[in-house]
Amino acid sequence: MFPAIFRVFLDANVLFPMAVRDTLLRAAEAGLVQPYWSERVLEEMRRNLVKQGQCSEEQSARLVAIIHRAFPESLVTGYEQFEASMRNDPDDRHVAAAALLAHAQVIVTNNLKHFRKVDLPSSMEAQSADDFLRHLFDLAPRKMLDVLRRQAEDKRRPPMTLDQLLDGLSRSVPGFIQDVRGYRALLDSETGGRA
Repeated sequence: MFPAIFRVFLDANVLFPMAVRDTLLRAAEAGLVQPYWSERVLEEMRRNLVKQGQCSEEQSARLVAIIHRAFPESLVTGYEQFEASMRNDPDDRHVAAAALLAHAQVIVTNNLKHFRKVDLPSSMEAQSADDFLRHLFDLAPRKMLDVLRRQAEDKRRPPMTLDQLLDGLSRSVPGFIQDVRGYRALLDSETGGRA
């Protein structure tokens, strides 16, 4: 069991890929992390989903509404007053400011060059989605494997096996998936393939 909820701020670029977003949010539902974001981050995600043809305006708006309903405590507001004091890249100071207000220990982002450790408040660091999920898996491997199993089981259109889900995720978070597959192989060797 996790001794305390780990606070993380999710940047738009880790909320954009559907499977990665799903894994991160399911880890939150499982009680492994407390995620945070701002309206500006969700709008950037929504806008990019539409721009890249991943979904329509209506579908993207519905996704944002679902995220708000599922995680009402995750929306950070009132952070704008801290933006000017942030030292990271000007285009992403709003992310650091919102993370600071949320008391997040980690900003999960794939744009690490905009969040150098030297530029962030001493209480936080930035990690890629791959590194963050690897650390989370190290802390709670069985629980994360259960998260992934449920994620695969919930896929209906089309149905998806766990291996198919892992194959898809491996394009975005290869190290995490390598760790998961190694752990599964270890479990299989211990249980004779019944894990």
